[in-house]
Amino acid sequence: MAVTRRQKEVLDFLGSFVSRNGYSPSFEEIARGMGLKSLATVHKHITNLEKKGLLDRVHNRSRSIDVLPPGSRTRSSERLPLAGRIAAGLPVEASENPESISLHDVVGNRDVFALEVRGDSMRDEHIINGDYVLVERTRTARQGDIVVALVRGAETTLKRFYTEGHMIRLQPANMEMEPIYVPASQVAIQGRVLGVLRKYH
Repeated sequence: MAVTRRQKEVLDFLGSFVSRNGYSPSFEEIARGMGLKSLATVHKHITNLEKKGLLDRVHNRSRSIDVLPPGSRTRSSERLPLAGRIAAGLPVEASENPESISLHDVVGNRDVFALEVRGDSMRDEHIINGDYVLVERTRTARQGDIVVALVRGAETTLKRFYTEGHMIRLQPANMEMEPIYVPASQVAIQGRVLGVLRKYH
């Protein structure tokens, strides 16, 4: 999709700012860096670039503008048509619905990252090797949450989280595997699983 000369300048500025600083600029920094007097003008450029699928942005969070790599730009911010509901039991009549769904509908405005799953310790939760889990970045968890836990500052693992006195039980969802017991002081929660993506080839 064609971009205007000014939009190209905004993209170039964003790319060089991120590579220099390691994080995305605020609207104020974009305005200052590009000599724009109005934040409304910056907002207009960012919104247009987002509509064209060249940027991704988490609303209501500062410094959340990401320049998307060329290969991912075509469909990344599109919504998928939600064609109705499918029965996994008896067949039902299929009907087209004029609804749609996007990843944003699942994750909302939360700070979310994806991890590729290696191994089968969570297979009974239908999380298998090669799946991608969507993880909300958080340092706290409730009993029974599926979490990404950093153990002894060295290894991360995907397990169900339980507090048992001064110990943490990291429970696999695989009958062939034993739970991991670790002192609470040696476990750091890095995130909580919101959903799973599976790709069929």
